[in-house]
Amino acid sequence: MDWTPGGMSEDVEDRRGDSGGGGGFNLGGGGGGLGIASLVVVVVISLVTGRNFIGGYLSGGGVAPTQESRPAPSRSSQPISSSAQEDRSARLISVVLDDAQATWTKVLSAQGVRYRKAKLVLFRGRTYSGCGTAQAATGPFYCPADEKVYIDLGFWDELAKLGGSTADFAQSYVIAHELGHHIQNILGTESKVRRLQGQDPSQRNHLSVDLELQADCYAGVWAHNSGLRSGIHESDVEDGLKAAAAVGDDHIQKMSRGTVSPESFTHGSSAQRQTWFRRGLDGGNVAGCNTFSNEAE
Repeated sequence: MDWTPGGMSEDVEDRRGDSGGGGGFNLGGGGGGLGIASLVVVVVISLVTGRNFIGGYLSGGGVAPTQESRPAPSRSSQPISSSAQEDRSARLISVVLDDAQATWTKVLSAQGVRYRKAKLVLFRGRTYSGCGTAQAATGPFYCPADEKVYIDLGFWDELAKLGGSTADFAQSYVIAHELGHHIQNILGTESKVRRLQGQDPSQRNHLSVDLELQADCYAGVWAHNSGLRSGIHESDVEDGLKAAAAVGDDHIQKMSRGTVSPESFTHGSSAQRQTWFRRGLDGGNVAGCNTFSNEAE
């Protein structure tokens, strides 16, 4: 993937220098921290969620993060010490964020919809969001309450240990997927799905899968229409597809417990995630991302 590093986007909130991070990983109000093995499983399960479903996923359901009253810091107040690799990743994310937001402004404008910018928060260990505590163990996620994407860059190291691609376009896919949830928020899809899940809990997982696959498709729509498109090569697309496959529910379940339970899927199988990402990439339009249709594969 060809891209030129530049200054950090004005839509990036860099909280890596905040002193409130760190500590054990405490999920869903439960006590105690997680061991290393448990943390690895949780990180995989939480990748590209768009929500913190960790506790619910492990128990067979899905729960939103606990709301907290503590306000989120807006900017880092301490000097940031980072490796060259982390700094490069931060700048890549900044470039992708600006390009994706410019792309979606044009795509939605053609449909008579006004795009409003999201923010992206870089943090270490722990921070606070409009959806509750954001922790490294949750992986990247989007919070509709404050319209921000949250990511701890240390996540890439964990993903690499699990065999997922961390190449430039694979990282770009992850960010584009989270912004896909922002598009769902703008279009009203996210709130409609949450309402339907509340009305019929038996459809909760099925609707969650549809929501996640649509975000994958939207990531493909971004790539198709991106200002960076000429610099995205077929090998890059393969990296993106590899990342999508790594976070399929079937792959995750097989790794974590050796068996696969399709009825408990909340994000879709590896094949589904790859299919919908590719469909968005090839078609390049929002209409082609109707994962909720009875005809959707």
